[in-house]
Amino acid sequence: MKGIIHLAVYDTLADWETGHATAHLRTGRYQREPGGYEIVTVGLTTDPVRTMGGLRITPDIALADLSPAGSSLLILGGADLWDEGDSLAPFARKARTFLDAGVPVGAICGATAGLAREGLLDDRDHTSAVLQYLEAQEGYGGGKRYLDQDAVLGGDLITAGPTEPVAFAREIFRRLDVYRPQVLDAWFRLFARSDASAFEVLTAA
Repeated sequence: MKGIIHLAVYDTLADWETGHATAHLRTGRYQREPGGYEIVTVGLTTDPVRTMGGLRITPDIALADLSPAGSSLLILGGADLWDEGDSLAPFARKARTFLDAGVPVGAICGATAGLAREGLLDDRDHTSAVLQYLEAQEGYGGGKRYLDQDAVLGGDLITAGPTEPVAFAREIFRRLDVYRPQVLDAWFRLFARSDASAFEVLTAA
């Protein structure tokens, strides 16, 4: 294994938003070097959670035991809970710890709102569903750094809106430098656009 990817899990997690990233990182398929990453799930506690799609997940570790040391990436998926109060705020605070340590964080959909409230988007290029969604979050002051793109890699922070799980994965792969540039391009063309010409590039990889 190349290292550990930490995936945050909580009730109402949007299953589809992180699957491309975790599946391809775990299998190691098409990557520069053989072997994949270990995926470790992180909950507020180790009590089971239920995703938006109804899947029951028992977290591998509790958030209190999560440290940037030894981690390659923290992924925060969207969830209804991000918009229903502050129950997931501890994950945003943990994201600050990761970013301060130089360990990348990926946030998609509602997780971007959590990071906005934590002030983590104010000085980093980022995106989300729409700018107005973030502007509605108390404490957000990053409007000048908002980019209207499918996904954004801003230093150690990867962000995307809810309709862009493939682009989100693409920028994660770019930050971790797991694919050669032509392979990354082909991967995105195949999974985002069903471009059959990309399959030959991936097969060769």
